[in-house]
Amino acid sequence: MDYDVIRFDIAQDVAVLTLNRPDRKNALNSQMRAEITHAVKDAGHRARVLVLTGAGDAFCSGQDLADGGNAASMDLERVLRDEYEPMLQALVECPVPTIAAVRGAAAGAGANLALGADVVIASDTGVFLQAFTRIGLIPDAGGTYWLPRQIGLAKAMGAALFAEPIPARTAADWGMIWECVPDAEFDAHWKARAAQLAKGPTEAYRGVKESLRASFQNGLAEQLALEAQIQGRMGRTRDFREGVLAFLEKRMANYQGR
Repeated sequence: MDYDVIRFDIAQDVAVLTLNRPDRKNALNSQMRAEITHAVKDAGHRARVLVLTGAGDAFCSGQDLADGGNAASMDLERVLRDEYEPMLQALVECPVPTIAAVRGAAAGAGANLALGADVVIASDTGVFLQAFTRIGLIPDAGGTYWLPRQIGLAKAMGAALFAEPIPARTAADWGMIWECVPDAEFDAHWKARAAQLAKGPTEAYRGVKESLRASFQNGLAEQLALEAQIQGRMGRTRDFREGVLAFLEKRMANYQGR
């Protein structure tokens, strides 16, 4: 697939997907959603970590309300089901760790695209905004799913109802994102984090993602059974054998990926 509104590069097992409409604050249009979906699936096969970031001074300003003509006549249900849902499912089901590297505004669907990643690392210029009620909508693109789980119902309700910007530092304090770093260190920091994961035990990371996400639907007995099942699978991997051997030999493990 040719990419026109994103950039997609893979180097040293790290896939970097850059939303590339800086003149529109990387607003999501139909073409961008299709390209993101394709690139995320590609990264799952060809890389050991995926980073989503934005070109220019914003991560993503959300849905492009100028996409397809009159926004007020847009079939929102169709767009969400046919375009957003495949994109978000691809991201959540990506078999490798995913990082959203957020500088500047992450608003509306852009905020919730970021929150769908496994880890969010933000510059201290970052701002998260559930802007939907400003135009008479509810949070979508997974917002009603991520927010209560990440920050609790009270804060999720306030974020959705008041539609006020949440600075990245506050988002980190609330547990909405993993960490907030000074802007001067931001690029070097997320690249180092991505490189760290790309050298790690890829199958174990897949197991972490699978087990933690399942925990919201499982009771204790079900989750303990799932842990045992996944851990049994991990115990048969070459990464586990290498990890134990490296520990006994007091050296860094050399994980080879899948």
